[in-house]
Amino acid sequence: MKTLAKTEKSVDPMRERRKKTVVAIICLLSIVAFFVIFAIPMGVGQSLNTLMNTAYHVLMNTVFYLMAIAVIAGAISELLSEFGVVELINKILSPLMKPLFGMPGASALGIVTTYLSDNPAILTLANDMKFRRFFKAYQIPALTNLGTAFGMGLIVTSSMLALSGTLGTGVVWAALCGNIATVFGAIVSTRLMLFFMKRAFKDHDAPAVLETGTEEKVEEGEKPKGFLRVLSALMDGGKKGVDLGLAIIPGVLIICSVVMMLTYGPSADGTFTGSAKEGIAVLPWVADKIGFLLKPLFGFSSNQALAIPVTALGSAGAALTMIVQLVEDGAVTLNDIAVFTAICMCWSGYLSTHVSMMDTLKCNRFTGKAILCHTIGGLFAGVVAHWLFMLISVIFKI
Repeated sequence: MKTLAKTEKSVDPMRERRKKTVVAIICLLSIVAFFVIFAIPMGVGQSLNTLMNTAYHVLMNTVFYLMAIAVIAGAISELLSEFGVVELINKILSPLMKPLFGMPGASALGIVTTYLSDNPAILTLANDMKFRRFFKAYQIPALTNLGTAFGMGLIVTSSMLALSGTLGTGVVWAALCGNIATVFGAIVSTRLMLFFMKRAFKDHDAPAVLETGTEEKVEEGEKPKGFLRVLSALMDGGKKGVDLGLAIIPGVLIICSVVMMLTYGPSADGTFTGSAKEGIAVLPWVADKIGFLLKPLFGFSSNQALAIPVTALGSAGAALTMIVQLVEDGAVTLNDIAVFTAICMCWSGYLSTHVSMMDTLKCNRFTGKAILCHTIGGLFAGVVAHWLFMLISVIFKI
């Protein structure tokens, strides 16, 4: 009774109200300061128009693209799960995936899926109970790091190989070094995330799916056969992809719009018009200031190249566009291409997608750790790409 009375007495209503007022004021001042940062150089009207137009651009050109990927990936993953392919992959690749990534063999399917498409494709797999049952509960948050590390892999690699007409056939070696380095970056990112998750989850043997029967069951006599079974699996997976595509809209739209405004500068004539993809270019400025640290690590040939990793934080597509321009300006070497490949693939806009991906996995309390781990993994991938290409260039005299 004395303890209860003491607890009730310690609650001060006036203090709680003052605390709420202070929090509200801080929140309001933070929001005002955020908009002032953009409004001073861009103007109030132009900054707001740019924010809205950029959000619309992201919605139409990025979010719906990701939704399309999610639908296709969902359909394929459901089909593979329905006919036991995921279970087969788990058995075959477990001896490889566990020592390297600390993940079940089934996670290799996530690597393939995201490499062929984009980061959020792994979420469709993660939401499939037939796929999820191969994992422990503490391993689920690390799927964000694993999938993101290989996101847009095919697109990034193809874009780099397309530069061979300008930079020569050495681009093939550079792209190969970048892909190999990405594997090292993925291992670092995933392993670090698992380290934190093991500390957060006390029961390391707790399964990600408490009951394997949580997925809907159909009586054997009612189960579709032949082509109807294939069609049913495709439709069910596609519907899950639609749900996933809707779930990632808020995170991608908000985060990506802000990051793009922090990455891009004014229009071509140096003015702010309120159009999409304009901004105050803070992130490239930061990259230039820390160039003394990044250049020795990555071996970049120019300060302009430093903007690529920073841009890749928010959008790998935007970074690829900048690379093409740098190649045309003659400001890129083959070593730069190797590092660009590794970083653009390993990071692939993770600041734009990590928040929404972790939220979709119901693991948003670990978002900060996921971002930290992936930042380290991406930097490591860039360093490995640089020194690996230096080694190969000496051996093969590229």
